[in-house]
Amino acid sequence: MQELNKRKKVWNKIKKDKFYYLMFLPVFVMTIIFNYIPMFGIRYAFYKFTPFKKEFIGLDNFKNIFFGINSQRFWLAFKNTIILSLSNLILGIIASVVLALLLNEVYNKKIRGAIQTIVYLPHFLSWVVTASIFTIILSPQGGFINSILEAMGKEPIYFLTSEKWWRPIFLLIYRWKETGWGTIIYLAAMTSINPQLYEAAEIDGAGRWRQTIYITIPALMPTILVVFVLNLGKVLNIFESVFVLYNSMVHNVADVIETFTYRIGMQQADYGLGTAIGLFKSLIAMILVLITNKVSQKVRGSDIL
Repeated sequence: MQELNKRKKVWNKIKKDKFYYLMFLPVFVMTIIFNYIPMFGIRYAFYKFTPFKKEFIGLDNFKNIFFGINSQRFWLAFKNTIILSLSNLILGIIASVVLALLLNEVYNKKIRGAIQTIVYLPHFLSWVVTASIFTIILSPQGGFINSILEAMGKEPIYFLTSEKWWRPIFLLIYRWKETGWGTIIYLAAMTSINPQLYEAAEIDGAGRWRQTIYITIPALMPTILVVFVLNLGKVLNIFESVFVLYNSMVHNVADVIETFTYRIGMQQADYGLGTAIGLFKSLIAMILVLITNKVSQKVRGSDIL
């Protein structure tokens, strides 16, 4: 009887909120189609699977990745992925927090709104458009940056074909595109800080700098940690931003796991090996998230996941 009453309550709640469930339904269906159904393809990591052949080979694809003919390029791509992704993650958090703190100091609502709009806009540009813009700006022949260098009597620099310059340029472009969007969550977190804390600090003689250091930043730390953990799970998912900017001359510093998988799976049509690389990448991402969640337990005393 008690169980029946519980079921009735659940169904009554569903009926009451039916329009919310209908709004959620398209998202749920899309998630199932594009996130869960493709997971059945994981089995191909254990096959020699090409357009002309499907043969079970056990762990041979993984042996090929780690110790075979593709191992050198794979480990290079893995190293580049870690360097680019972690650098971008750390720089992204720092830049977004700093920008959010600066925007929080702008009291004029119109000016603040205008600045926010300007810094948010690059996020809505596709990576193809972004790459085209910066390819023109950084072009060694008539590009804005190289025109300034030539006016100063210096030789033009081939930024996007130079192993020395590619990584800094990539990180700079990524921050230009995404920093403004990343500030939204921190600005939202700042609105939840108790204003009385600032009033008390001001009465005690603390200026804006000390208030930021001792009130605002500590209040933002839980949000920063949550953002870090959530983004760490996607730290190896870096493809489009690299794909549209790299070329064969910078493979040694720009080739990442996703672009390596693309070449193996799509260009060489070795779907089994490409699936094995993707599965390994997913396992590493899961381990990173679990480790960070464990660190959160020690630091904050509570889980994030």
